[in-house]
Amino acid sequence: MQTFKVQGMSCGHCERAVVNAIQARDSNTRVEVDLEAGLVQVEGSLSEAVIREAIEEQGYQVQ
Repeated sequence: MQTFKVQGMSCGHCERAVVNAIQARDSNTRVEVDLEAGLVQVEGSLSEAVIREAIEEQGYQVQ
């Protein structure tokens, strides 16, 4: 499982946008978002670069 610290997520819409962007690249990928902690956990076959790109395309900053 890969874990990413993401800035700018604050609501359910943010969560859905990140989950949908990652799963659009691989629908079998499991994504969990913790808004309070600002964490996105991803389990699947996608590379770190692909996941970072998906999150950043939604307007969020990956640390």
